[in-house]
Amino acid sequence: MNITLQLLIFIALSLSSFTTTNAAGNSKLFREYIGAESAAVRLTDVPINPGVEFHFILAFAIDYTTGGNPSPTDGNFNVFWETKHLSPADIAAIKSHHGNVKVAISLAGDTVTKRQKAYFAPTSTATWLKNAVSSLTALIKKYNADGIDIDYEHFKSTPEEFTECIGELVTELKKSGAISFASIAPFDDDGGEVAGNYRALWRKYGGVIDYVNFQFYAYEKLSVAEFVERFEEQSSKYDGGQILASFVNKGGGGLGPGDGFFDACRELKGKGNLGGIFVWCADESAQIGFRNEKKSQDLLLK
Repeated sequence: MNITLQLLIFIALSLSSFTTTNAAGNSKLFREYIGAESAAVRLTDVPINPGVEFHFILAFAIDYTTGGNPSPTDGNFNVFWETKHLSPADIAAIKSHHGNVKVAISLAGDTVTKRQKAYFAPTSTATWLKNAVSSLTALIKKYNADGIDIDYEHFKSTPEEFTECIGELVTELKKSGAISFASIAPFDDDGGEVAGNYRALWRKYGGVIDYVNFQFYAYEKLSVAEFVERFEEQSSKYDGGQILASFVNKGGGGLGPGDGFFDACRELKGKGNLGGIFVWCADESAQIGFRNEKKSQDLLLK
């Protein structure tokens, strides 16, 4: 083989490797948070297109005590989502009727109560990890869940502690077979604390994290072009990750369904970069007949 041909093959392989590393490609994954704001919404209320991979994300399990004055439990997780229509029996029923449905348990979220933030506050990595593996394994089994979602937004720890605790938690739950997938839900914050913790986690444990539920609605209002730009920026920061586009039903920040969200998704899909769509949240969507869920799933299948 001559030197010129060897060089051409090397360049082709290098470009192929680069493309694989930096673009997860299009996906038919649709994810919806549920249970954080309403006890009335049912799993069966949400339209489920059989052609997509559909994930319900139960919001939230938190390592705090339940009751009137919650306090940290150092990794012992309790259910804080509204359980009236999100019981183990409800989950078993929806999964038996829809073979494309999976369920994840989201950890922490923004607050424990309306006035109290949910902090990541381990006393030690070893203690938190032991408690978290044990308590979450039990919850995952009880609720027939398939994965977990990491949504800590406040920290009384270092990025190194967060990285080790969460990275090893996901690793151990996967190794034991308790879960088949894991996601993270970062966003860009003014002080950089949230982004810094999640990027540190990604650098060391990105290989065990399957999806990035990036909260694009945490930005100020975006245009279609700005949304696409932010999406591509985060794709480079979570290099090789499957990044999902997102909106919040009640409006606010980011790019809403009525302001061009679906146009942005079509542009990203045309570039082969749309890793899926997730919505916050079913509790709010019920008030408008889940019309944006239907549009999202249709778009993923076109």
